[in-house]
Amino acid sequence: QVQFVESGGGLVQPGGSLRLSCAAARFTMSYYTIGWFRQAPGKEREEVSCINANDGSTTYSDSVKGRFTISRHSDDNTMYLQMDSLKPDDTAVYFCAAEFGVPCELLNSGLGYWGQGIQVTVSS
Repeated sequence: QVQFVESGGGLVQPGGSLRLSCAAARFTMSYYTIGWFRQAPGKEREEVSCINANDGSTTYSDSVKGRFTISRHSDDNTMYLQMDSLKPDDTAVYFCAAEFGVPCELLNSGLGYWGQGIQVTVSS
């Protein structure tokens, strides 16, 4: 069974930064399309950012563009989400996901591998 170890969430003040990590076991992340999603209370899950496996291109939602940065490190088989200039609206449970052979726009199908989620709270 594929496992992810997620870390880096927590409570931060508006304007602050956090870095989320998602380390994968039992598969090589560099061959997969990977991404981060989030779900706030009462809202649908939304894609935050993604890296396409075929060409390494990245996508960001309009709400985080310019503030968040997704990356993938092959050495430790880990994906990261650097979150800067955080706002209260960024408060949500964040999930990492990976799927083989799909573009970013299909990653939210739920058919790939998903982390258990990590809470991020932005509040003063």
